[in-house]
Amino acid sequence: MTKKAYKLLVADIDGTLLNKDGAISTEDRDAIAKVGESGIPVALSTGRVVLASLGIIKQLALDGYHMFFDGALVINPEKGEEVYVKPISKELVRQTVEFAHLNGINLDFYSATHFFIEQETWGSNIRRDFYRTPPTVVDMTKLWQTERIIKATLTVKSPEEKAKANDFYQHFKDRLNFSLTKTPAYPEVDFINVLAPDVSKGEALAALASFLGIPLTEVMAIGDGSNDVSLLSKAGLAVAMGSAPDELKAVADYVTLDVEHNGAAEAIRKFLL
Repeated sequence: MTKKAYKLLVADIDGTLLNKDGAISTEDRDAIAKVGESGIPVALSTGRVVLASLGIIKQLALDGYHMFFDGALVINPEKGEEVYVKPISKELVRQTVEFAHLNGINLDFYSATHFFIEQETWGSNIRRDFYRTPPTVVDMTKLWQTERIIKATLTVKSPEEKAKANDFYQHFKDRLNFSLTKTPAYPEVDFINVLAPDVSKGEALAALASFLGIPLTEVMAIGDGSNDVSLLSKAGLAVAMGSAPDELKAVADYVTLDVEHNGAAEAIRKFLL
């Protein structure tokens, strides 16, 4: 773990770079900029969709390739060049819509470019206002026929919503992949990503590193959530934020400060600058 031994920096967004106010600190932003100036590419790895990440990418003045949808899509957003993608099968999209309708579950879907809902909810308001992702209202029963769906989401906070989400999980856990994401701005809300089997941030990192010709041993990755376990497990240098759960800290080589204390910048200075 020596400085300048790494050729790619990968960072999660929410809880790693983005704090409870939905902002990136000047210290973290400057550290990311200095990494880029040193010639090391920076890639974001997030559960967010592309649209919800463009403002962050612009704010950090990043180009190149990034990992979205918890690893289901690796793309250069500026060029629209896909490196890796694992959509949910059309038949599974059909089945999830059917189950959601039968059980009164609010389920949203995403293609690479659109956010689909059946009706406006408090969850879609968060997507619009915080994530800057405007929804498209559609007939979900026909969605599987017309769109390439990369991710579905269950956005829950009440005990009743969480119970229904668990019913959904129990029904599809052997056919789909599930990951829980959080953001400091909405600590009471669980954002449950529903993805194709075998999708993970780790698999996306492996695909991106191979595409760039960079050994995984020369990748530094920073994350804060349970969905970052696979990411940190693949990276040569794994950094967990101070607020990370124990399962993530267990696979980390180094535990930095939390996002409110510029943990990403602290780790970047220690290992890259």
